[in-house]
Amino acid sequence: MGVFPDIFTEVAMLLLLAAAVGAVGVRLRQPLIVGFIAVGILAGPSVLGMVSANDQIDLLAKLGITLLLFVVGLKLDLHIIRAMGPVALATGLGQVAFTSIIGYLIGIALGMTVIAAMYVAVALTFSSTIIIVKLLSDKREVDTLHGRIALGFLIVQDLVVVLAMIALNAIGGGSETTAAYEALSVLLKGIAFLIAVGLAMRYVLPRLLHSLSHSQELLVLFGIAWAMALATLGASLGFSKEVGAFVAGVSLASTPYRAALGARLVGLRDFLLLFFFLDLGARLDLGLLGAQWLEALVFSAFVLIGNPLIVMVIMGALGYKKRTGFLAGLTVAQISEFSLILGALGLSLGHIDAETLGLITLVGLITISASTYMIIYSQPLYERLTPWLSLFERRHPHRETADELAPGDAAPQIILIGMGRYGSGIARVLRERGCRVISVDYNPQLVRARDAMGHPVLYGDAEDPEFIASLPLARSHWVLSTARDPHINRTLIHTLRNLGYAGRIAVTAQTPGEAAGFEQAGADLALLPFEDAAGRAADLLLGEMAPPT
Repeated sequence: MGVFPDIFTEVAMLLLLAAAVGAVGVRLRQPLIVGFIAVGILAGPSVLGMVSANDQIDLLAKLGITLLLFVVGLKLDLHIIRAMGPVALATGLGQVAFTSIIGYLIGIALGMTVIAAMYVAVALTFSSTIIIVKLLSDKREVDTLHGRIALGFLIVQDLVVVLAMIALNAIGGGSETTAAYEALSVLLKGIAFLIAVGLAMRYVLPRLLHSLSHSQELLVLFGIAWAMALATLGASLGFSKEVGAFVAGVSLASTPYRAALGARLVGLRDFLLLFFFLDLGARLDLGLLGAQWLEALVFSAFVLIGNPLIVMVIMGALGYKKRTGFLAGLTVAQISEFSLILGALGLSLGHIDAETLGLITLVGLITISASTYMIIYSQPLYERLTPWLSLFERRHPHRETADELAPGDAAPQIILIGMGRYGSGIARVLRERGCRVISVDYNPQLVRARDAMGHPVLYGDAEDPEFIASLPLARSHWVLSTARDPHINRTLIHTLRNLGYAGRIAVTAQTPGEAAGFEQAGADLALLPFEDAAGRAADLLLGEMAPPT
């Protein structure tokens, strides 16, 4: 029996403690991950001893990790890697190789065992996609050049961590067979698994998702069930649950429903991940952490300084300016939640001990906390360091102009919500006039029909702030809603203004009074379809009318 009379009360107290510590963290401009790990340490046996429902919290933690990998796969936009060209692959793989090799040598020099040094070195290579995207979004830098480059090599890192998990599970099962045979077995199972998922993507999932999309709640339920099913299958085949969940997300990433699914699952993912960090913090021994401050500081300094340096070296060699390389480099100055998951996997496989996991966690706390301020204050930091950064820039940089003026980027971009007859007509004319149109609709029939015509439409709800935030707002000149429901249009205007959207907003009104209300609420333009059509018809009639004799 723990401190509390039942499990429900225990979880309720843990959530209250997490909310309080999280509020302090937000005031200090820290990611919630830091606060949640701190809550786990406070609630764990080393301090308050509040946690006794270890099995239940462990189950919730596993669900959170599964959803995390599913959402990462769901948002895997390979177009970013293709669009950024060699820089994403060169920077991502170069930074992973540099950090793992130098990190391993540092670990050996500090007296660590070969296996422990390898785990710590690999853990140091991964940066937090969740934290970086959140910080860049808050600063409205996701769609800047350095923001797009950072997202590109973060995707490369995500792919590497999945491969690392596969490799660790292949050699860590404790089987009596040789490692080579085990690796070959996992490879063959993996090929069969991917073929089966590929066939489902081609012949099953599009029709199934279309039928389920008539109810968003049912669509989200299927997404969670699909993630759990493939996670279970992945674990049974020897890949781990995380890899199976990642593949489940990738299998839905090419569908028009991915944005709506991702937006709806973000809150649930973050809530369940709380229990992973609680569980991790509760298992840490403060005595072990206190004995590892020196090693943690050495590794943290390496991550905070070495990772940005290698990114700046690679980007400078590719012809980018020092400012772009510096701002992109700051995004890798911390380790990731995946680093902690990798460490926990190594502990469960018996490869490392609790002391090594504690070291990885301590490095995570230090680097995540410090890098957050580095990114928030990146511009003042750059201005102070700029005299010494010319070393990382060619005498005649040439890449940025080509990247910033990529084909099609000069054309206006418009997000058009509502693909009925009116919206489809506007989209067709805009495309004919050279505009790039991103279409959105809540009707699965329209989504499927437009997709079949070669004009893909995203499935999503204009009243969902998470979905609207997932759209490429920073690169869009206009957001246009052709919805007839005035409540939808008011909600959209409010959401866009709260998100700090810098472009212009157009909505559809049914009456002049309604149009005036939208403009007072913040719309730049209110379209009146019937009046506009009547005026256009009158102009055509008068233009064709013969002058009186």
